[in-house]
Amino acid sequence: MIHMEYYLIVSTIMMFVGIYGFVTRRNLLAMLISVELILNSVDINFVVFNRFLFPGQLEGFFFALFAIGISAAETAVAIAIIINIYRNLRHNQDKDLKKLKW
Repeated sequence: MIHMEYYLIVSTIMMFVGIYGFVTRRNLLAMLISVELILNSVDINFVVFNRFLFPGQLEGFFFALFAIGISAAETAVAIAIIINIYRNLRHNQDKDLKKLKW
């Protein structure tokens, strides 16, 4: 049986890679992938804490499934917005997004 610490280490690494990618990248798709990494690390935490704290119950799994559904909807909306930005500006960098305000 794998110890809880190993899952938490993987989740922590995914969280920090996602935060680093979100802060350092200027491409909107790379930023979206970084947000997905952060959400996946949260899903891992839901499942791990449910498995080790309440082994007979399924609340953590249902929270993880709900979070996966929410992240899929968020990804679909974000990709639609990115496609619209690309059609208007012909690139998907975040530096010129202030032009879309006015």
